[in-house]
Amino acid sequence: MRLRNKPWAKDMINDNLDLIAVQPENMPGKWQDRFEKKQPLFIEVGSGKGKFITELAQQNPQNNYIAMEVQEGAIALVLKKQVELKLPNLQLLLANGADLSDLFAENEVAGVYLNFSDPWPKTRHEKRRLTYKSFLKQYQYILKDDGYLQFKTDNQGLFEYSLISMNNFGMKFDEISLDLHNDEVLNAKNIETEYEKKFSKKGFRINYLKAQFEN
Repeated sequence: MRLRNKPWAKDMINDNLDLIAVQPENMPGKWQDRFEKKQPLFIEVGSGKGKFITELAQQNPQNNYIAMEVQEGAIALVLKKQVELKLPNLQLLLANGADLSDLFAENEVAGVYLNFSDPWPKTRHEKRRLTYKSFLKQYQYILKDDGYLQFKTDNQGLFEYSLISMNNFGMKFDEISLDLHNDEVLNAKNIETEYEKKFSKKGFRINYLKAQFEN
């Protein structure tokens, strides 16, 4: 989802470089230095307006989180929330999700969240899907041996594709739901994104999975 340009975004980012990394090429293996405490590190690739990641960080002070966005306008909206909240366990990152293995060290991350990623439905765009094998390879590289990937989407085609892609990659599934909001156990711990809240109200089913890589 492409957001409108935010004229104020650049200035806000430049004024809060303690909360957001914009030149992360020297950060692999050093991300914990940006947090008050060294704790398990989780990242959300594509944080949108930040509802999910800020609530997750608030509910889990025992973990550190990174909200990652490629769009300056989007990450600025997350930053606006964080400037108010000042969560000590949340950092922001303006970068492309295709470069994860250049941004994080091997075995540095405890979990990766993919929420309502662009489905790229055309076959010729398959390699852009965040569950394509080249992306899975990067997640495997940055995740710890017991790390996990959590994925949510309202797009049935993307979900089916992702199940096949992950299975072919040799991943194991810990949790799967084709209707997350009607699964009492899994939905009890679910945190909605802005997009998820909007489209679930319209009757869209939310697909969910949690998976790990075989070691």
